Amino acid sequence: MRAIFTWLIALIAAASLSGCGYNTLQAQDEGIKAAWSEVLNQYQRRADLVPNLVNTVKGYAAHEAKVLTEVTNARARVGQVQATPELVNDPAAFQQFQAAQAELSTALGRLLLVAENYPQLKADGAFRDLQAQLEGTENRITVARNRYIKAVQDYNVTVRQFPSNLTAMLFGFETKANFTVENEKAIAAPPKVDFGGSEPAAVDLSKGY
Repeated sequence: MRAIFTWLIALIAAASLSGCGYNTLQAQDEGIKAAWSEVLNQYQRRADLVPNLVNTVKGYAAHEAKVLTEVTNARARVGQVQATPELVNDPAAFQQFQAAQAELSTALGRLLLVAENYPQLKADGAFRDLQAQLEGTENRITVARNRYIKAVQDYNVTVRQFPSNLTAMLFGFETKANFTVENEKAIAAPPKVDFGGSEPAAVDLSKGY
């Protein structure tokens, strides 16, 4: 009899938690972790391309030292930010991460524009392969960021919305940091990295990053 009573209490508690949004909060929190992990994977993929890209450009444009140094330093600053899963719970650290990634995006944009002045570099097979990899990575970053933004938006609504906000306060669920976007459409439009035409490419990797 005691066992049956214990089971009934457990079932009532489970139903209460489910009705108050506890299970939803747990599921959304796990979704954010998965989305954030993918964002980090794609940003790391981009960072890994930088050394080879810089070295390839240096082989044709060694005197462009300022731009090359900017890219190298920007990548170093990205590496200094400890991008742990807990970072999404620290708005200041998240902002630092976002600023570092934006700086690298801007530096890469300048590097690619410089490459427009060197036809031999544009025709180099290694450079074109790196260009294709970078373009694909930027597209994947866009997709990963969009998924993270949506996951955080859904979670934050649940944290703030009644009556799930009561459950959130009881169990310590707090809103999470999200990417700040001046123009939502900029995220949906992948950056153009194209050296195939005769006109200089319009490259702006800083939009949405």
